[in-house]
Amino acid sequence: MTPQLVLVPGLGLDERSSARLRRIVPARVVALPGMGLRGPVPRLDELADRLRNALGEGPAVLVGHSQSCQVVVAAAQLDPRVDGLVLLGPTTDPRLRSARGLTARWLRTFWHEQWRGLPRMAAQWLTIGPRAMRGLWRSAEPDHIEARLPDLRVPVVVVRGTRDRLCPHDWAAGLAAAAPRGRLVEIPGAAHMTPQTHPADVAVVLSSLAAGGSSSSG
Repeated sequence: MTPQLVLVPGLGLDERSSARLRRIVPARVVALPGMGLRGPVPRLDELADRLRNALGEGPAVLVGHSQSCQVVVAAAQLDPRVDGLVLLGPTTDPRLRSARGLTARWLRTFWHEQWRGLPRMAAQWLTIGPRAMRGLWRSAEPDHIEARLPDLRVPVVVVRGTRDRLCPHDWAAGLAAAAPRGRLVEIPGAAHMTPQTHPADVAVVLSSLAAGGSSSSG
């Protein structure tokens, strides 16, 4: 049975961030507080439980972006329906846990995003709101995704843009190595918003993992 693709938006984003991607490869979006929904953000394990409750009966490949990568990994630890994971620009690199370090890396990354996508990003930030965005950061920031990945026995593909300073190469490569069946794919010229800016490259990875294979790119 082919698994369904289930996407969770990144911090402050909603289903619009993956609209171009989902026109290429069918996928379902699950919105959670801070990631598609306004409202109070619970602790990370509760977010993972809400994601698990939203899954159907069949197998699923979970796709996280940025901060939601921590949520999908936590969900996969406990749910046998998860057949694989795709982590797009996963956070949080311990070097970016300070506000100063995070801001500097964010600015360096933002400079390399596609500027025509800025209005869409800003509209999503306004929809989710700063309170939910801060709440998600506080909930997910203490979580050590690298400590959870060794528990997983399903394929894990870590995807980063070569210009992504929020998810630097050594951090992404370390996460891929931490998962027993992990691998790294890098998208040349991309920054952090890969579902929005490089949907065709991301679609190759998703389609391959859903079909039971592994992308040969990267």
